[in-house]
Parts: sequence; C-alpha cells; structure tokens
Amino acid sequence: MESSIGFKEWQVVCDALASGRQSIILRKGGIHEGRQGFSFAHQSFFLFPTRFHTQTNQIREGNPVFLPEWKPGDEIQITHHAEAVWARTLTDWNQLTELEPLHIYAENTVRERFDWQGKGMASGSIHIALVRVYELTQPWKLNYETSFGGCRSWINLPSPAPACKETATPVLNDQAFEHLNSLLSNSAIAQTLP
Repeated sequence: MESSIGFKEWQVVCDALASGRQSIILRKGGIHEGRQGFSFAHQSFFLFPTRFHTQTNQIREGNPVFLPEWKPGDEIQITHHAEAVWARTLTDWNQLTELEPLHIYAENTVRERFDWQGKGMASGSIHIALVRVYELTQPWKLNYETSFGGCRSWINLPSPAPACKETATPVLNDQAFEHLNSLLSNSAIAQTLP
C-alpha cells in the first residue's frame, strides 16, 4: 500500500462510502489542484472527512452536519481507507445519469461538476473511480494541520501510516463488491473500462 495519502471529501460522502451505500467517487477537482488539474493520482488512500461547507441541496441522502471548518490542532478521526479499482474520465452525460442509484450526490451537483471547465479539464467531463472501502481496525486520530487546508483533493498525512490499515475490514463483502463491479461493467460506461 502507498504511504499516507488522504483524499478530501465531504463528511456526508465519507459516511456513505463507509456504510457501503456508495462505492464510486465523482470528482472534477478543486481550485488548488495545480496546473494539470485533478486526477486519481493515487490508488490507495485514506478518506479524509471535510466539513460540509455547502447547501443540503448538493446531496440527495445523508444528514450533513454543519460545523465550522477545521482549525489547527482539532482532532480528526480517520476511520476508512480506500483502494481505487479503476478510474476513468467520462464525457457522456447519459452515462453519468445511469450512475445515479450508486451515489448520494444531487443531480445539480453532478451537473455542475460535469459542466465546470478549468485546471486541465474540459467542460462536459468528469472523473469517476470505483473504490473498495475498508474500515480501519481502530480510528486513526491526528491533529489538523494548516497543510491539510485548501480546495484540493489530495493531501499528505503524517507518517507512518497506522498499522491497523493492514488488517482493515472491507465495508462490502467480496460478493457484494463483485456484483457492483459487474453491474458497472454491464452499464453504458463499460466501453470506458479496461
């Protein structure tokens, strides 16, 4: 597994990934992603929960808790690790609408991300990854650092990674995850898969 990389995502989405309700990530990128923009640059990463700083109409499910942004020294609990099984860029809106049952984002959120242009991404495209999520044996507690801030997806977490990652338990059992992977392989996005 890779070193300690964190993937920043809304807490409510981390909760959906942690419960098995959602196993795909849709991402366009943040304003601080760098010149090349966002990509699924890491196959193995921790889910780093961010405070929900938007309106509840950005999601269809879940109970977002509106809390102030993290401050240096705040304790954060990392509870899950993810492995990207595959990642692709989709350019067909109809393919994205087929995925609606597989995530909690509201259609307007997905549409906004799909239509956004900048940082190396054209309008009419979005990144998608199928991820296998694992619950850590015990929460990894760390203090928030200013280096974790900003509108970017990937952050470096303190090293070393907790040993509990090695014995983490899959959120979805093998049969359920293979069923999901098969479902996606038989969908309209199959033409974009390896």
